[in-house]
Amino acid sequence: MVVLISSTAPSNTTDGDHQIGEAPSHPLPFIPDEVTLFGEPLPLERQDVMEAFEREMITNAYWHTNTILTIKRSARFFPTIERILADEGLPDDLKYLCVAESTLVPTAKSPSGAVGLWQIMEATGKELGLEVNSEVDQRYDLELSTRAACRYLRRAYEQFGSWALVAASYNGGLSRVRRNSETQRQSNYHDILWSDETSRYLFRIAAFKTILENPHRYGFDVPENQRYQPYDATAVEVDSAIADIAQWAIDHGTTYKALKTLNPWLRTNKLTNSRGKRYTIKVFKK
Repeated sequence: MVVLISSTAPSNTTDGDHQIGEAPSHPLPFIPDEVTLFGEPLPLERQDVMEAFEREMITNAYWHTNTILTIKRSARFFPTIERILADEGLPDDLKYLCVAESTLVPTAKSPSGAVGLWQIMEATGKELGLEVNSEVDQRYDLELSTRAACRYLRRAYEQFGSWALVAASYNGGLSRVRRNSETQRQSNYHDILWSDETSRYLFRIAAFKTILENPHRYGFDVPENQRYQPYDATAVEVDSAIADIAQWAIDHGTTYKALKTLNPWLRTNKLTNSRGKRYTIKVFKK
């Protein structure tokens, strides 16, 4: 449980030099001397890098609702993401890129149309082998979207040879990274002038890693038994059409709501599946 001290009190009450009716001062969050991300060190000896990193640390260390919920969700989604990253031979720290994208909200959708935990655009999802249509949107599938993100991240690393630039490309696109690098004649992420969003992106990932790896250091005491655990579900293989998913759910001992919670990639109340494709639908164990 995280306990936050209320700043409200009678305005005529004092405590030493502090006027209790005023908002109390807060200490700056602890900034480590060394930070590595994707196995690459952040050059914190540079003033611009330190200030950019500190900005994201302050933002997320004091954005209590968002960070507490992210810590809680990490117990549900990190085991699967970590397993897939290890299987794909990619840095484990890439799970924090996922955090920066969606704060681990599986149904997240951006104004530009990117959706899911990894915030994948429709065209990109199709290019990466995901099925995206009015009935099925695999960008919302935890395992399939993570595999697709891994394909993108690996291709980007083959182009740039730097995970920092890979992160920049995930935020701003491959072509923008190439263009900025070529125009400014620089190949180091920290020597390239980015848009405001992309300039903050790498440091937001690093801040989430720093805080989530040591939550107690930043005042977040979220016991393991209060974190959201992975869903206890079983898989049902389907290779035919489902005319009424709500009825299908009832026939399998569950509800439409529970089915959509486990399978947000099912976008309507039917699955036409005219080609007999095999899908895996999860249902809560009885």
